[in-house]
Amino acid sequence: MCRHLGYLGPAVPIAGLLDGPTGLLRQTWAPADMRGGGTVNVDGFGVGWYTDTGGEPVRYRRAVPMWTDQAFTQVAAATRSHAVLAAARSATIGMPVVDTACAPFTDGPWLFSHNGRVTGWPDSLAGLAGTLSPVELMTLDAPTDSAVLWALVRRELRAGAAMADALAGVVTAVAEAAPDSRLNLMITDGASIAATTWWHSLSALTGPDFVVLASEPWAQDPLWTPIGDRCLVTATLTPTPAVRVRALGSADKEADDRLPA
Repeated sequence: MCRHLGYLGPAVPIAGLLDGPTGLLRQTWAPADMRGGGTVNVDGFGVGWYTDTGGEPVRYRRAVPMWTDQAFTQVAAATRSHAVLAAARSATIGMPVVDTACAPFTDGPWLFSHNGRVTGWPDSLAGLAGTLSPVELMTLDAPTDSAVLWALVRRELRAGAAMADALAGVVTAVAEAAPDSRLNLMITDGASIAATTWWHSLSALTGPDFVVLASEPWAQDPLWTPIGDRCLVTATLTPTPAVRVRALGSADKEADDRLPA
């Protein structure tokens, strides 16, 4: 499995989002809640962030444990951003350990991450992958389940789907094709975050001017709220920071539950 987090709020040093007593950096070697999906997350990492000048996000990813990359340590300490998506990877057996297999995946304004695995890969995804164009298949970042999931989500986004709807559609389709898969997805466009919980952990933290979604809290803080399983999550800053949750498969968007700030 993997770990990921998304942040929206005032510009802060990226290092501050990764450090902490139980932050993403520590989760690379001592995760607290892998739910039987591995023991460490040392097969690479990636961080994507948005700059104040606008435009497409910046991305950094390496197929090494996060703590071994001293160059990134310096970059993260010196770089501030108002929107960040970061991930640490635990590769599924048989999948390549290369830079391009690490989240976040990106295209245009979006950053995307997958925490989990597709059961029965690659056969179970063959039917859905077959609906992608030859060009989409030939330009995958890596021959992994996460890269295919991103291609499926990206196709929906390019067709005009909202981020949450794109994630929900792909998760339900993949869950039907590959039961028992772990499908915690996360995506941001720098202004909002959408995520899913499907057999893995996710928690939310909402402050007076920021919001965070993370596989595990970065500190033992009672304000972190765990998200239930089989849920679609959206995080926004306007008009006030908020995290809304609804059951995956629910068509009633008005029935969203807003987590307490």
